[in-house]
Amino acid sequence: MNIKTIRHSLAHILAHAVLDLYPETKFGIGPATETGFYYDFDLPSPISEKDLKKIEKRMKQIIRKNLPFKKKFITQKEAKKLFRDQPYKLELIKELKNSKEKISIYQVGNFVDLCRGPHVKSTKQIPLDGFKLIKTAGAYWRGSEKNPMLTRIYGIAFASKKELEEYLKQIEEAQKRDHRVLGQKLELFMFDEEIGAGLPLWLPKGTILRKIIENYLYQELNKAGYQWIISPHIANIQLWKTSGHWDFYRENIYSPIKIDNEEYLLKPMNCPFHVKVYNHKIRSYKDLPIRFAELGTVYRYEKSGVLHGLTRVRGFTQDDAHIICTKEQMEKEILNLVKLAIKVLKTFGFKDFEIYLATRPKKFIGTISNWQKATKALRQALDKMKLKYEIDKGGGAFYGPKIDIKIKDSLGRPWQCTTIQVDFNLPQRFKMEYVDKDGKRKEPIMIHRALLGSIERFVGVLLEHYAGALPLWLSPEQIWVIPVGASHKNYAKKIVQELQEMSFRVKLKDEKETLSKRIREGEIQKIPYILVVGDKEVKSKKVRIRKRHKGDIGEKTLAEFIKLIQNEIKKRK
Repeated sequence: MNIKTIRHSLAHILAHAVLDLYPETKFGIGPATETGFYYDFDLPSPISEKDLKKIEKRMKQIIRKNLPFKKKFITQKEAKKLFRDQPYKLELIKELKNSKEKISIYQVGNFVDLCRGPHVKSTKQIPLDGFKLIKTAGAYWRGSEKNPMLTRIYGIAFASKKELEEYLKQIEEAQKRDHRVLGQKLELFMFDEEIGAGLPLWLPKGTILRKIIENYLYQELNKAGYQWIISPHIANIQLWKTSGHWDFYRENIYSPIKIDNEEYLLKPMNCPFHVKVYNHKIRSYKDLPIRFAELGTVYRYEKSGVLHGLTRVRGFTQDDAHIICTKEQMEKEILNLVKLAIKVLKTFGFKDFEIYLATRPKKFIGTISNWQKATKALRQALDKMKLKYEIDKGGGAFYGPKIDIKIKDSLGRPWQCTTIQVDFNLPQRFKMEYVDKDGKRKEPIMIHRALLGSIERFVGVLLEHYAGALPLWLSPEQIWVIPVGASHKNYAKKIVQELQEMSFRVKLKDEKETLSKRIREGEIQKIPYILVVGDKEVKSKKVRIRKRHKGDIGEKTLAEFIKLIQNEIKKRK
């Protein structure tokens, strides 16, 4: 039996159980999901997650009855009569344009629902030990804040008890790795109500981590021939009207602010600024390709319900870049971009990827010929690197095709990172030109690209991938030096000074606490190396080394230790 069909059927059985337990309930919708199912309810009284066991028990009782799923087609008039006490169902029925169209309904036991199906033939086909209700949440009817808030009950479902238990273990591991918890424990970032939802505040250690990532990007992009620019956080509304964002992206843009009787917008994108830098003087074919890069902070409206730590915020910094080139240069530039993206992602420790080539949608701008050339260039770059990819048919933006690269973390979860997009829109709208070798003015090709995407989101993914135990080269604090007692403090200070002079990120831990407590704190803070110095180390001019996850690895001279960590940092492992 198809697992999607089982999950969809379980959504109906969940609704049946809720109807039995809370007869006055009004029903929303209940689809299958990637790992299970949910159903939205307008309940007569609030419930909590404590009630899920009772509901789940009732679901299993229903399944044991071996009830058939009966499909029937009825008229809209019959449907309105059948669901006369169900306002959410009536709303869905009224929206059907063809009044003569018959409506498909499914019945299981005494629960009837609007549904196209498919469903299992009978409840006995559903594994009793393959599903579990996991949580409740608030959900606006049809996702609109103008509508009533319903109670959403989530369940997970698999074909066997073993698969369910494996998934539950994965959830448990994911909870341990939750970057929101790690960010607080490791003192990397915070959120504050007075600052505003979805606007992270970076703490000193988190700021160091960001700077390490940004400095690495600076080095790699400088080697790749990029030029760095900086753009403002706001711009006149006319810029966004010219770019098309005001018309096509308005739902993600904050309301205009008035300055000297003119309207300005917080920027949702960096690209129009990069176009303006390109257009500020005449460009020759000899200047191309031009590669502009910026770590630009943008602001996009997100509903409060979808905000999630660093991975979904309202203000974030993109590692943004735009390549302006000729049609002849496009293929080579895309190939270089894919190579650079894979290199950067592997450096951060990601080795498994899901890659998609998104092609022309139904609504698009530009000529078919240009779309074909751009899509071919994207495809050839992936083929030349012998990368496996899937075609996302019609998944391109209206302004051009694209490559999307998703990284898989240590739990196998995919995260969207790299995007490489060809754009036919902005060159047209802003009348971008270059002078070719014959002195003729031509329109260039523009390629958008982000390697890591949002820096905030990428840090969140990094923390969950490594469970907070970042590699030595990324760790905001690389080394703690702990003197056993007061008499060893001067020797510890000398070690700290020598390490700092060599640009290592080191901290002296000389609080009046027991040695074991300070070591334990270092383990909780996931410090890669802890150097302990006592009488023996002072006398031998050595340090006792504790390595994260391995414990005590013995004594070395400071020179030997420095050589060890220099090699580790160089390899970025």
